Amino acid sequence: MKQYVIIGNGVAAVGCIEGIRSVDKDGKITVVSEEKHAVYGRPLISYYLENKTDLEHINYRPADFYEKNGCEVIYGKKAVKIDSEKKSVTLDDKTVLSYDSVCVATGSSPFVPPFEGLDTVEKKFSFMTLDDTLALESAIDENSKVLIVGAGLIGLKCAEGLHFRVAEITVCDLADRVLSSILDNECAEIMQNHLEQNGIKFMLNDSAEKFSKNTAFMKSGKTVEFDVLVLAVGVRANVSLASALGASVNRGIVVDERMQTTVSNVYSAGDCTEGNDISCDEKRVLALLPNAYMQGFTAGANMGGGDKVFDNAIPMNSIGFFGLHVMTAGSYDGEMFEEKTENKLKRLFTKDNCLKGFILIGDTERVGIYTSLIREKTPLDSIDFETLKKVATYTAFSAKTRRKKFGGVV
Repeated sequence: MKQYVIIGNGVAAVGCIEGIRSVDKDGKITVVSEEKHAVYGRPLISYYLENKTDLEHINYRPADFYEKNGCEVIYGKKAVKIDSEKKSVTLDDKTVLSYDSVCVATGSSPFVPPFEGLDTVEKKFSFMTLDDTLALESAIDENSKVLIVGAGLIGLKCAEGLHFRVAEITVCDLADRVLSSILDNECAEIMQNHLEQNGIKFMLNDSAEKFSKNTAFMKSGKTVEFDVLVLAVGVRANVSLASALGASVNRGIVVDERMQTTVSNVYSAGDCTEGNDISCDEKRVLALLPNAYMQGFTAGANMGGGDKVFDNAIPMNSIGFFGLHVMTAGSYDGEMFEEKTENKLKRLFTKDNCLKGFILIGDTERVGIYTSLIREKTPLDSIDFETLKKVATYTAFSAKTRRKKFGGVV
């Protein structure tokens, strides 16, 4: 009977478990979970903070998931070493786990710059985990003034989650726009205006340089008084285990299409990995939930003796703030088609007879059609792309393609 060890207990780990069980029903699976919680959907922590969901409903799988899949979960422990020669994993309590195959699914951690005086701030938090959320929740009340450092996905979702529970929220960022990693100036302005209409204050092109208790001293020379500080500057892939093992590591753990690292019998999946982005043909960390699951499933299937590849990864983001949704995917390279109204914006980017990427604000219906075009590198001259520019509809494909792609839709 094979022995599998999965280091991490997020979405990638779930994919890995289900991938293993797709080919091996009997092998022993041990999951090492640094957190003390069963797997949950990280994007839902802001909705918990907003009182739109509860602790039970943020679970990513049913309560009996591990039992049904024959998994042992070791909660509250951290893997500190992988020995590829002995094929073992050592935990921080000296426990040693043997493996035939191991998957490193360690995710990412908040990046906290070395701010001067940060140690004088009593109520400071990250916003990455459920424990972060519970700690933040215990520190706020209806009179709290919150300063969030970082206007990216994490910082803005935190702002939305806190909005109706505190008195004031200020978000600062050195970048000149919100969501700077996925939106250009015009698109970011739409989102910022919407957020400001819902009471979020911004200080862009500006950020904290140092702190003294409840005062932030900004790069611009301004000061900001706050009760609670949230640090959402960025994240870094957790690569130390793989790096110490001798696996190839760049910004993430380098994997091939089978999620195999450069060390035999060691796989990796999720936010800690670096794979190929087919929309631009570059190696990148694609820290996205759907990719994490698919990477995990691929790793698990191959660990169990199967033969599976994940070779169509692209960057994707699907988020909403106060009812306004934005979806992005791929790369913004090539010729741009734009359609814009007062409350909606659509941008499609094409190059070499393929759809390379898109930005959709306000209207995200049937976006999976655009995503599939990018993933499958569908030649645009083989479909009615002029129709697809206006509306994502199945009728832009031939009847044969509709039957194949969409399960009988004609």
